[in-house]
Amino acid sequence: MTTTDTSAPPALDTQLDFLRAMIEIRSFEDECHRMFAQGLVRGSTHLCQGQEAVVVGACRALREGDTMSCTYRGHGAVLAMGSALDRSFGEILGKAKGLCGGKGGSMHLTDMERGVLGSFAIVGAHLPIATGAAFAARYRGTGAVTLCFFGDGATNIGAFHEALNLASIWRLPAIFVCENNLYGEYSPIATTTPVERLADRADAYAMAKARVDGNDVLAMHAAVAEAAARGRAGEGPTLIEALTYRQKGHSRSDPASYRPEGELEAWLERDPILLCERALREAGIAQERLDGVRAAAERSVDEALERAKGWPDPDPATRLEHVYA
Repeated sequence: MTTTDTSAPPALDTQLDFLRAMIEIRSFEDECHRMFAQGLVRGSTHLCQGQEAVVVGACRALREGDTMSCTYRGHGAVLAMGSALDRSFGEILGKAKGLCGGKGGSMHLTDMERGVLGSFAIVGAHLPIATGAAFAARYRGTGAVTLCFFGDGATNIGAFHEALNLASIWRLPAIFVCENNLYGEYSPIATTTPVERLADRADAYAMAKARVDGNDVLAMHAAVAEAAARGRAGEGPTLIEALTYRQKGHSRSDPASYRPEGELEAWLERDPILLCERALREAGIAQERLDGVRAAAERSVDEALERAKGWPDPDPATRLEHVYA
């Protein structure tokens, strides 16, 4: 099986696509924040501003037929897999044309056509599902890999250890990406986890590992591309620890007052979108072109939201469709 060259950086046009995708996710999340304040979002919502490079870099390293699962902070991951902006907005707004017909909401986005197996509200619950999807790919001989995003807190959940153990025993084509944003809900990771480098937990399962700057979209892309090539070649799974930071609280009811003074400001200086723009300028891309990318991304989000707001609510008669029992 031929694999993609993971040593060469993507072309500048591809890097501009990464930038546009990150700006779309940022704008999408900013709109979700505003909609929540307006009472348009039912239930809570967990936003990923500051973590865009992790999901864009990782998902853009996949190919058609690969699959992905993620956490309740999963809007960005779903969009990075190519799910439509308007249908994603529609789901969060509970509209009939949403990704799940308006029945899943913010924490349960699913888009099987794009390989999105779902975002999961239960911490760690989707890791065994990702292992199962990787087993299915191996069993069917599809050559696909499965990508699984989770937070640092999930590394203390039993399902994490069980999923990684099985994936390693069976040498499955799974890529486990820990989005280490320093906090499990409201708790600093040092207060809940005795291991400083979460990637080192791969050692217990004889699994390949990497620790990556999660705010560097190119570093994320390279790490996941390498892991995908390894998985497709039958060399087993990889655990990637992506160091990043959520710029908002855990959920919309969290003011994040537990953060040490100056921590947020320090991370804002390493905003993944700003870092990407800076790298592109240094590579010779004019600021005018970067401004055009930003304007196009923000316009696409605005237009998608307006479409979604105009869609009808689900028909009450459909409430029991797709119910198992």
